[in-house]
Amino acid sequence: MAKVLILAGDAAESLEVMYPYQRLLEEGYEVHLAAPSKKKLQFVVHDFVDGFDTYTEKPGYTWQADLAFSEVKPSDYVALVIPGGRAPEYLRNNADCQRIVRHFFEQNRPVAHICHGPLLLTAAGVLKGRKSAAYPALKLDVQGAGAEFVDSAAVIDGNMVSARAWPDHPAWMREFMKMLRAKAPAA
Repeated sequence: MAKVLILAGDAAESLEVMYPYQRLLEEGYEVHLAAPSKKKLQFVVHDFVDGFDTYTEKPGYTWQADLAFSEVKPSDYVALVIPGGRAPEYLRNNADCQRIVRHFFEQNRPVAHICHGPLLLTAAGVLKGRKSAAYPALKLDVQGAGAEFVDSAAVIDGNMVSARAWPDHPAWMREFMKMLRAKAPAA
């Protein structure tokens, strides 16, 4: 069974972890969740509230990480998923996390990222020259990394599918699943 890796940490967006996790299982992939350490993670729920200039944050699901970043052998995985939330703000500083992200780009393996996920790609030095969606507040970060920010639900650039936030899930996962079926079928 082909394996897919999800990178997450505390304060990852619940929907952006759980939706791809369950969708990949449904498709027949084995899915592993990696984090800075092998522990129970606290996810969050970001919601859009009338009158607020930005999203709000509430506690979300808890979930056990399968392995620590330091234990990840990227060659064991056919694809990578990077959820958003606040987690990428600190995950990007982890050298093992950067190593993992670089591997998937060096090997041209499918990568799906959403929301604040591009922060990991920026830190790994793999976003330059690409087109990427992201949470709109990250437009300057994406451009600062030498990439073109695209305000769209599913942006495809080579081995990468990106999206803005959880409302884009249907388009984002539809395109990622097409890519996975073509490049790395589940069985």
